[in-house]
Amino acid sequence: MEQSDLLDHVAEFERVWNDPAYTHSALPPLDVNEVIANSYETPTPFTMTRDMLWDMEVRKARNPAPYLPSVMEPGSVRIWGEQPTGDDGVEVFVRASMQHPWIGGSDYGLVLEQVRLDPAAQRVTFIGATQLVDDSGELVKADTLQPLFHVEHAVAGTDSRPLSLWRVANLTDARTTREALTRTFSELAGQPWLYEYIEIYIRQDLHVDLRRRQLPGIAQSQD
Repeated sequence: MEQSDLLDHVAEFERVWNDPAYTHSALPPLDVNEVIANSYETPTPFTMTRDMLWDMEVRKARNPAPYLPSVMEPGSVRIWGEQPTGDDGVEVFVRASMQHPWIGGSDYGLVLEQVRLDPAAQRVTFIGATQLVDDSGELVKADTLQPLFHVEHAVAGTDSRPLSLWRVANLTDARTTREALTRTFSELAGQPWLYEYIEIYIRQDLHVDLRRRQLPGIAQSQD
């Protein structure tokens, strides 16, 4: 798949999302402040706003490595193909990075993603690609450690009660892979913590001393 200026990121995501041949994972809406109240402690009261959550998504889209240390290889992110921002504020670019596969493994593989940031909808759409032409005109090919995938991150809710939304479409119908992917995202949805990138943003960008509470039967490890 080569990049195209005519790519409709949202339509392509929805096409794959609605195709029953592929593997789909939609995590339940994450009520950020409810999770903070139930699972964390801060020196002073802290409320995450919807604008803060969107700011985190923008930063993570452009520079994901600091926010996803469990996934990204440091220093591996490269961005090109940025298009001028129009009146709607939409940003489009291509991102390459070395990532661990969803279903585990210590190896990194090259992942190619065509990214669309929509500030009005507060939605980021990532369309995976098997190959793309980079900014030097060279053809770059993604690794095959895991199936091609598309991702949507979005912000919903109110300003004082923002919700983090996350959908993933893996372009595979292999039974064993489908089962492993479903299990991985089910486990992620069942944990009591914020996603690691939200935790990191609160601590590093907002300078809030966010600490996990000691919860019965839950490991206390944190980044």
